[in-house]
Amino acid sequence: MALPPPHLKARKRFGQNFLIDDYIIGSIVNAINPKPGQYLVEIGPGHAALTRPVLERAGALTAIELDRDLADILRHDPFLKGLTLIEGDALKVDFAALPGAGQLRVFGNLPYNITSPLIFHLLEQPGIMDMHFMLQKEVVERLAAGPHSKEYGRLTVMAQFYAEVIPVLEVPPTAFRPRPKVDSAVVRLLPKALSPELKALAPYLNQTLAAAFSARRKTLRNALQRLVPTELLTTLPCDLALRAEDLSLKDYIELATRIQTLAQQGLLLHSGTDNQDNDSNISNNPTAKPAEE
Repeated sequence: MALPPPHLKARKRFGQNFLIDDYIIGSIVNAINPKPGQYLVEIGPGHAALTRPVLERAGALTAIELDRDLADILRHDPFLKGLTLIEGDALKVDFAALPGAGQLRVFGNLPYNITSPLIFHLLEQPGIMDMHFMLQKEVVERLAAGPHSKEYGRLTVMAQFYAEVIPVLEVPPTAFRPRPKVDSAVVRLLPKALSPELKALAPYLNQTLAAAFSARRKTLRNALQRLVPTELLTTLPCDLALRAEDLSLKDYIELATRIQTLAQQGLLLHSGTDNQDNDSNISNNPTAKPAEE
């Protein structure tokens, strides 16, 4: 069992839960499948439960650690040869400036308190090949959800707009120290190569989703009327009798494209909404990344 040093205590303000189950650790490393010559980046290495076995396979690794004490321990660990350590906040790191940019493979046991903003920060970075993250199981279920389900929401559609979402394995609380109060899961994210047109559409998609899911139990006619003038609702390319959870990603892209046109013509009412669905903490700013769930 990969226990952290006895003097090392998890810090609640950093959302730390140290992975200690050797079987789970091995399963995650196998899912990542690191190889020599690849450019690997770990976010939040903690006590190096994943760092060591990944280094053994790849020979080199860059790790980003915010906790000063943990960073100091990692920096002076004689068994972590090949480790390049960046002490700082992953949300502020320019991944495009790292060695191997364009071919980066990113992984980590993410602090639950920064999950969504960090994922979207990474999805908007150019040149990341894939990501493997330990997250709350509930968040993974929402990332991977399909239409017509209670898990399907604004976070779902935005994540699947940027990447292919593949659940990998579930992880019980007993795999951590201290034990979290929730189940966890590992997810693989494969970023999509978006066209310039789709990249430009992203803020309008976010704006459309904010309106649609602000009243997910109501019809789209009711939800979208706070964004689109009543007389223009019938020009939208969707069945207004449906609810937000009934539209697919493709449907939302078509709807957002129309919203983009209306916005450029100055015909939208406003972008503010009173979110009431389970994505209620995602920012209403149409140019902002979805925030932590």
